[in-house]
Amino acid sequence: MPQNQQSHRKDEHISLAEKYYHAAEPNAFDQVRLRHDALPETDVATIETTATVGKWQWPFPLYIEAMTGGSVQTGALNARLSKIAAATHLPMATGSQSVAIKDASLAPTFSCVRDNDPHGLIFGNLGAGHSLTAAQTAIKMLTADALELHLNVVQELVMPEGDRRFKWLTNIQAITAALPIPVIVKEVGFGMSRPTMTKLYQAGVRYLDLGGHGGTNFADIENRRRPQREMSYLSSFGLSTVESLLAVQDHPADLTILATGGIRTPLDAIKALILGADAVGMAGVVLHEVLHHTDAEVIQWLQDWQAQFKLLMALVGATTIADLHQMTDKLILSPELLAYQTTLKK
Repeated sequence: MPQNQQSHRKDEHISLAEKYYHAAEPNAFDQVRLRHDALPETDVATIETTATVGKWQWPFPLYIEAMTGGSVQTGALNARLSKIAAATHLPMATGSQSVAIKDASLAPTFSCVRDNDPHGLIFGNLGAGHSLTAAQTAIKMLTADALELHLNVVQELVMPEGDRRFKWLTNIQAITAALPIPVIVKEVGFGMSRPTMTKLYQAGVRYLDLGGHGGTNFADIENRRRPQREMSYLSSFGLSTVESLLAVQDHPADLTILATGGIRTPLDAIKALILGADAVGMAGVVLHEVLHHTDAEVIQWLQDWQAQFKLLMALVGATTIADLHQMTDKLILSPELLAYQTTLKK
């Protein structure tokens, strides 16, 4: 594909994601309630939000998930997002760097992230079918601390010009074994099942981003790019983030679980961590804030978000992130989720 077309597609993704963004749209996190404890016996002043996320210790279990890069417009967004990440001390992932692998002139739309956040935790991003050489180039472009390899079969199939060959597992295994930094295998909004987790774990992967249904919907976005828009029936396809978290419970102890897809509020994040996530990522909601507010306002919003998360830890009686992981008895699942959970035990 000519690079000007691929860059244009990046701009289309941002435009469509924002045009059809609905902050109040229900998702599976609304099907999870928490049993209330009117005597939590906690003190906000003593709460510690430091989280163990794989090899890292994060001051807070939140990161800015992959969104953009690869065009003038999206490069400007990456520049803003990286300044916000630096100010809030949050890790950040870029969007797919494949466009800059093919056209090196677009590399600055990604490398600006490291320029603006020289000491931050930065994740690169490529499709799971890219070569080891491409992965090394993507890492060098950002001096990346980890590399996301994204799984996007549904998106590619709906995308008019998308890929049609999905032989990825051997490649993922080779890249994971060869790279000196962590490889995070992530879905882009359609969730992960336990069989997928098992195959990836057996291939050497130790970091999973479940990327469930409930946030930015790439089946819907790509269908809106189709002339006839004839694949709308896939708009609700996939596993939600909650269903994915339920599916991978009791996972191996050395597997790090990141939950993205539909995280909107600090309460969603609390639920995700109780369900087993080590950290959560947000993309669409952050993009919406950036497109409608100044950097200073977005920084304040994220700081308020983190402060509210800490208040909610006190509400459920948790003083550490590890406490949240021991609170599954506080979960109240909807009948639909209970029925789904039953199928996992068969």
